[in-house]
Amino acid sequence: MSPSKGSGQAAERWLIAGLGNPGPAYAHNRHNVGYWCVNRLARLHGINLKTRRLAALGEGTIGATPVLLLKPRTFVNHSGQAVAAALRHSGIAPERLVVVYDDLDLPAGRLRLKAQGSHGGHNGLRSIIGAIAGSGFPRVRIGIGRPHVAGEPAWDPDVVAGWVLSDPGPVEAKALHEAIGRAAEAIELLLNEGVETAMNRYNR
Repeated sequence: MSPSKGSGQAAERWLIAGLGNPGPAYAHNRHNVGYWCVNRLARLHGINLKTRRLAALGEGTIGATPVLLLKPRTFVNHSGQAVAAALRHSGIAPERLVVVYDDLDLPAGRLRLKAQGSHGGHNGLRSIIGAIAGSGFPRVRIGIGRPHVAGEPAWDPDVVAGWVLSDPGPVEAKALHEAIGRAAEAIELLLNEGVETAMNRYNR
């Protein structure tokens, strides 16, 4: 896992990490919307993702901005291992990291960008913040909604785990895939005009 640093390129390059679990059994789960977004960016911008030990990685450009796309292969709860290794080997500064992940507390298909902040209870983000010893990086949250039991929002860990590790129904899947398209556009704008501009346009 050793993407080339380049002399000046590392200073301007961004790492875009989409969180999810590896393997076909998880491919369509709600927990994998971060993977879906990276896949979308890779297709849109002709970036080939190659599987390495810790992650699937692809180098390319989005517009005029050099990027390294990443999908950790360490499972969501250990995402920090892959992200920290990619930052270390590429020479990309942690503040030029964008993390895309699922959010239980946003309705399915809703998008929210943040310039920085806490992990908000998301174990993948918790792992990344711990591994790189900082939280000052932008993130893109894609709502998957919270499961309900007897008409009430559920917080039970087993219920939540079952929800995030299951596939959405057709209507929800359509909303999520539309959100993936908006997330990809938001990331393109973030890289081109900055996180504040992207937040102003997409946090609605």
